[in-house]
Amino acid sequence: MAERASRVRRRKRPAKLSVDQRLLERAKRLNLNLSQVLEEALAEALRRRETDEWLKRNRAALAAYNEHVEESGVLSEGLRSF
Repeated sequence: MAERASRVRRRKRPAKLSVDQRLLERAKRLNLNLSQVLEEALAEALRRRETDEWLKRNRAALAAYNEHVEESGVLSEGLRSF
């Protein structure tokens, strides 16, 4: 999926950031593309945060469903061949 997203041309905006000088020097020495590194790290941080928020919002429903499955089994219980 990340490969597909990288092929899509997206609009970009300049962003003013402050970065630890030593980290910046090391990144330059290694020829890291800071924009790419930031985008990848930001996308991952957003995925994690959005997943955490979704789990928090749906915790009660997930617990209720799991309790129902424990008590009653799943709907396809008699259909499985494994």
